[in-house]
Amino acid sequence: MATNENLPPNVIKQLAKELKNLDETPPEGIKVGVNDDNFSFIYADIEGPAGTPYANGVFRMKLILSHDFPQSPPKGYFMTKIFHPNIATNGEICVNALKKDWNSILGIRHVLIVIRCLLIEPFPESALNEQAGKMLLENYEEYARHARLYTGIHAPKPKSKFKTGGISESTTVLNVEQANTSVKSIDQKNAVSDDAPQLPSLLAPKLGNNQDQPTATSSTEPGVSGLKSLPVTHKEVGVAKVLLDKKKIDARKKSLKRL
Repeated sequence: MATNENLPPNVIKQLAKELKNLDETPPEGIKVGVNDDNFSFIYADIEGPAGTPYANGVFRMKLILSHDFPQSPPKGYFMTKIFHPNIATNGEICVNALKKDWNSILGIRHVLIVIRCLLIEPFPESALNEQAGKMLLENYEEYARHARLYTGIHAPKPKSKFKTGGISESTTVLNVEQANTSVKSIDQKNAVSDDAPQLPSLLAPKLGNNQDQPTATSSTEPGVSGLKSLPVTHKEVGVAKVLLDKKKIDARKKSLKRL
């Protein structure tokens, strides 16, 4: 719990509750930070709204709470340089919510949302930056060009500290290398030299009279015809030999009968 003597305990308690809520459910485009030991200074990073000269920028600002807050409004300052009619060169913010329209029931969330809306719709009639106010009224394109230039120089979005792309790339390279190694290993296993015996294919057709398969005029076993020109198993060769022996015996019997 904060121990700032400038703020009453009941105010500190209320602020702690509100800041916790802001942390759990932050307003769109706003991130709040605070020193737990001093609630007099509240910091926020505000993303430039899309469609404005402040888009793609992140602007840091702070609210300074006085000892009689919330009876008196906080003072707001942009810590990031910005070209805006209602923000002075020293960063001071001019917005009615922090002046004549202040109400003690308004919270920090309301103030931050109003300040971000100021980036969408400036009020050049109450300008703290006279150059920006005059330029906005007379030549919006020139004003927008200046604002974009300030945004690009002073408020570029910080790059992520975590290089997720690098991790993904390393993982991808590792997977590719592993895949290449696996393919090489498979190729080496499946590689057959001229001297190595070939194993029968599991999809090779068996012995039969399939007309779609080419037949061989000769076989690896002498005297056996009608065999496919495909590798055969020892069992199939054994069956063929039995048939051949039986034919030879039958032929000898016929020869003996003729005698």
